[in-house]
Amino acid sequence: MSFREQKKYFEALQRYERKFDAKEREDFKMLLKRHKDDEDLDKLSLERLKKLYEKYHQNREKPDLNALFKK
Repeated sequence: MSFREQKKYFEALQRYERKFDAKEREDFKMLLKRHKDDEDLDKLSLERLKKLYEKYHQNREKPDLNALFKK
């Protein structure tokens, strides 16, 4: 995984940090420290990061505003 992709995951998850339970928060802090030290995450750490991302970050569909302007 590239550093850019890691950065994307961390930026998204920082918004949800207050929703984490104690174990998730501890894992996230540890992974964030490794990221700040410019380390690439190993396979297991990356899987934990992706699980957190999938659990908390939801890509919502953008509403279709064209329907509002039709007669």
